[in-house]
Amino acid sequence: MNKKKNSIAIIGAGYVGLDLAVAFSKKCSLLCYDVDKKRIQKLNKSIDLNKQHDGKKILNKNLTFSFDKEKLKDLDFYIVTVPTPIKRLNIPDLQMLKNASKVIGRSIKKNSTIIFESTTFPGCTEEVCIPIIEKSSNLKYLKDFNIAYSPERVNPGDKINTLNTITKIVGANDQATLLKVKKLYRKICKKIYTVSSIKVAESAKAIENIQRDVNIALVNELGVLFNKLKIPTNEVLKAASTKWNFHYYKPGLVGGHCISVDPYYLAFLAKKKNYYPKLILSGRKLNESMGGYIGKQTLKLVTEENLKFRNIRIALLGFAFKDNIPDIRNTKIIQIINYFKKLKINVDIFDPIVVKSEVRKLYKINIKDFNKIETNKYDVIVLAVSHDVFLKKINYYSKFYKDKNKKIFIDVKNNYSSTKLKKENFNFFQM
Repeated sequence: MNKKKNSIAIIGAGYVGLDLAVAFSKKCSLLCYDVDKKRIQKLNKSIDLNKQHDGKKILNKNLTFSFDKEKLKDLDFYIVTVPTPIKRLNIPDLQMLKNASKVIGRSIKKNSTIIFESTTFPGCTEEVCIPIIEKSSNLKYLKDFNIAYSPERVNPGDKINTLNTITKIVGANDQATLLKVKKLYRKICKKIYTVSSIKVAESAKAIENIQRDVNIALVNELGVLFNKLKIPTNEVLKAASTKWNFHYYKPGLVGGHCISVDPYYLAFLAKKKNYYPKLILSGRKLNESMGGYIGKQTLKLVTEENLKFRNIRIALLGFAFKDNIPDIRNTKIIQIINYFKKLKINVDIFDPIVVKSEVRKLYKINIKDFNKIETNKYDVIVLAVSHDVFLKKINYYSKFYKDKNKKIFIDVKNNYSSTKLKKENFNFFQM
């Protein structure tokens, strides 16, 4: 590996790293490294628990998966794709990024180029990662190695906006490095957009998801208001979207590893500079409250039906943070579940797409098989995630209720028209 020209290592075999590894392996040889031995062992058996890629298409002669640090020695390019989550109090957790920087520092040779794709705050690459690489390598930045930043834009489950079709942003420490990295990404991306600095590239990534978060917060607030006014939010949004410059966003839970995390990274930096970002954090706060709001609206309907909280049973459909993918990172469905559990309400959770062992490990929750859901058992059905497998004709769900005259249906993502729900005699709530 280390004798080949333009040898490449990807640090991190998660959603972003695997996507890059598979794409590059169609054009050149590379190594995909991760500290998670079980993840690497599975990938070497053509098993991707994230179900991001067809297992048969993962392994090929150009792609090596390994947890052996020695295989990282003396390569030309290192692409860092490790997760950057948040800790308690919404503080950035840079530990995996720091660890990756240390591993790279102990592996690089002179003239190696390190490209960071992990989402972070502006200045992090130069102020946090580079000093660690210098200390671990005894090499000097700019003189002995170069740095670039190219924010990841992986959208799990999206078959249209893929690495091959998106615009790839690249920022680097100098023009020569910029051109070198641009040439590298040309192997897998049709459109490259270069910027003047690493900080500009970091900032662009941060605001992409902040913009979505704030816009979703707006429609969530409108949804709460229209619910009080007894006006169907979805119909209002569709009507407003007939105007040419109206941007259509749906209300809902904002989870996952990007939109619900990135705002805290920029807010962290802003506070360090003695600026409190009002809009960014107020939008985040509102979106974080939506799980509890859904829980309260559910219990409001339970009260209307004269049911006792302690006696009801709820079937909650969906645990992933997004439709039709198994990704459970930072899923906000847990907020709804915890709301019910605090009131000691019985909740059965169904999701045929997520990996049950991962849910148990991360959330201490058991997931049931959807094809084994029992009839005549439940008082409330919460359709929380719009997996295709759940989107039956609405009358399909009637058979699962204990009392066919008291059918409470919580349609979190507005999958069904209010007309159809009323026709089937559901007492329902929609965002």
